[in-house]
Amino acid sequence: MTKQPSPVIPWSIPIAVTDIPETGRRFDLVPDAATRDAIAKVAGVAALPRLEAGFDLTRYGNDGLHVVGRVSATIGQTCVVTLEPIQNEVDEAIDLVFTPQPMPAAETENPEQTRASHADDDDVDVDVDIDDAPEVLRDGVVDLGVIAVEFLMLGTDPYPRKPGAVFDAPPAGDPASHPFAALAVLKKGEGSND
Repeated sequence: MTKQPSPVIPWSIPIAVTDIPETGRRFDLVPDAATRDAIAKVAGVAALPRLEAGFDLTRYGNDGLHVVGRVSATIGQTCVVTLEPIQNEVDEAIDLVFTPQPMPAAETENPEQTRASHADDDDVDVDVDIDDAPEVLRDGVVDLGVIAVEFLMLGTDPYPRKPGAVFDAPPAGDPASHPFAALAVLKKGEGSND
């Protein structure tokens, strides 16, 4: 099975770690209409009339970044019950840490030292929370546009409903609601002609 390629995010705002002073830096971002239209296609929504992202970036250690912010948007979708157009609001908080990709242990340590240092590790249980693991910083850069779009997509309801819309399924015992009920009637009609 081939892996599906990730969609290309149409909003790119790369920020280098070296551009962030020790005191930190604030970014307030709003894409233009053409960019919002392209983002709407990638996000799978009918329209994106409003998208705003605010980020506070601070240094994390020597070579990392701590990104805290919020993405808010108004999105146009289609109600899954009534099929009418509706608007929903997205408001997602962001709190990420980016660090450089660690070098493999084989490149950083002498193999003899590695075996000796891990010899007693068999009795140690390490509890690692994947959600708290830092993101990998690529070439010393974070892309705030990509982060904003990813959090917009995370906050989008995949099954939007108009307020008060309720799906009324036909009763389970009703034979007329059976998908092949019309065929049964036709078949009975054929048999009575004999």
